[in-house]
Amino acid sequence: MPNDYFQFQQFKVQQGGAAMKVCTDACIFGAWVAQLLTGKKGRLLDVGTGTGLLTLMVAQTSQLQFDAIDIDAGAVIQAKENFSSSPWSDRLQVNQSDVRDCKAPFPYDYVISNPPFYENDLPGEDPRRNAALHDSGLTLSALIACIPDLLKADGNWAVLLPYHRVDYFLALSASAGWQVLQRLDVLNQAQQEPFRSCLWLGRTGEISATESLVIRSNDQYTPAFRALLGSYYLAFAVD
Repeated sequence: MPNDYFQFQQFKVQQGGAAMKVCTDACIFGAWVAQLLTGKKGRLLDVGTGTGLLTLMVAQTSQLQFDAIDIDAGAVIQAKENFSSSPWSDRLQVNQSDVRDCKAPFPYDYVISNPPFYENDLPGEDPRRNAALHDSGLTLSALIACIPDLLKADGNWAVLLPYHRVDYFLALSASAGWQVLQRLDVLNQAQQEPFRSCLWLGRTGEISATESLVIRSNDQYTPAFRALLGSYYLAFAVD
C-alpha cells in the first residue's frame, strides 16, 4: 500500500456540525500500535472508535479483521464512511454499542481504545463533545472490567491516556491482573513533562523499558516523530 492514503490535514470529522482535524496524540497512538501489530493476523476490537482513525492506521500494517464500536450514532456514521472508502473495507466493520453492553461473539486477540480523558475534570457545554472527551459515562475502572469478557486469555490490549492519569490506571489494571508490557510517554518538548502515555497490556509477557517520544525540538518536528508518522502523513513520508 502506498504511503499516501492518510493526509491528516484533510482527514476531518464532523462533531456538532463543525469539521475537526484528527488529534496528534491519537495519530501517535495509532502509529505506535500499528508498529506493534505489523503483519499480525486475528481479530481486533476498537472500543470508542470515533471516526475510525485507529482502526484505519492499524489496518494499513496488519492482516487483522476489525470490529469497531462507538456509543455515538454520528461517530458510527462517520466511521462507516471512512471504512467504506478505505483500501481495507473488506476487513472493517463498525456498530453502535456501549462497551459495557457489548456481547462479543468470540474473544478478540487484541483490543485498542482511546477512552474519554477527563474524569472529574470540568466538562464543557457541548454534551456530545463531553461524551467523547469525559468519562462521566465510561470510567477507566469500568473499561478495565470489560476487557476480560472481550479478550482472549493470552490477548493484548492498548490504551491511550493523559500522563497525569497513568499512575491511577496502573494501580487499577494491576489489581485486575494486567501488566504493562510496553509504554511510550509523549512529550511536546524534551524539557517538558509528558502529556500522554501509550500503554500495551497483557497477562503475561516480556516487560520492556518505558520509552519516550519528543514531538518538537527547536521549532521542528523531531526525527523520531517524523519516522513514526512517516507512513501516514505525506509531509513526513520517507522516500
